[in-house]
Amino acid sequence: MELIQQTPDIAAYLAADEVIDHGHPVVRETVAELTHEADDAYTYARTAFAYVRDTISHSADSGDPRVARRASEVLATRNGICYAKSFALTALLRARGIPAGLCYQRLTDDDGTGPGVHGLVALRLPGHDRWARVDPRGNKPGVDARFSLGAERLAWAVREEIGEVDYPALHATPPPEILRALHGVRDRSELLRSLPTHL
Repeated sequence: MELIQQTPDIAAYLAADEVIDHGHPVVRETVAELTHEADDAYTYARTAFAYVRDTISHSADSGDPRVARRASEVLATRNGICYAKSFALTALLRARGIPAGLCYQRLTDDDGTGPGVHGLVALRLPGHDRWARVDPRGNKPGVDARFSLGAERLAWAVREEIGEVDYPALHATPPPEILRALHGVRDRSELLRSLPTHL
């Protein structure tokens, strides 16, 4: 799918902010650890993706009640929902000079009810002329997301016939709806009741 940068300047997709806090010591330490396993941008990006997907639990799967709100918290607690895990991967990529942004899907139950917004990451590696979406949510039975710059291997493909949507916007910072959901709650159970249903 073709993504539309919400900010034309590619530098915005390398910047640190309060949420994608890639200057934080926890993020920098993780980058240093992952860099030992990767000597080029592609290998590093694939390694960072696998690290976030496989070693940081999705709190809906693990039952962890904590709500991580920024990349450094996700890496420190090894916990987060899809939005938070996307912040962590984005921070790890940007810290190594790889442009990365946030993108989203609107997903539903099989009958088209129960809509919710799901968070993804898009990255752009040197020598590639397009953004590639990846899903660091975490695999489980029925979910097999993979790192791929070609054909997408996301956790879920949208089903337009029941109202699901791939949003084309590529955000340099989290949309206000996502931030409101994360900051307006005390724990994961409250968060899951207040997730945005659309962007």
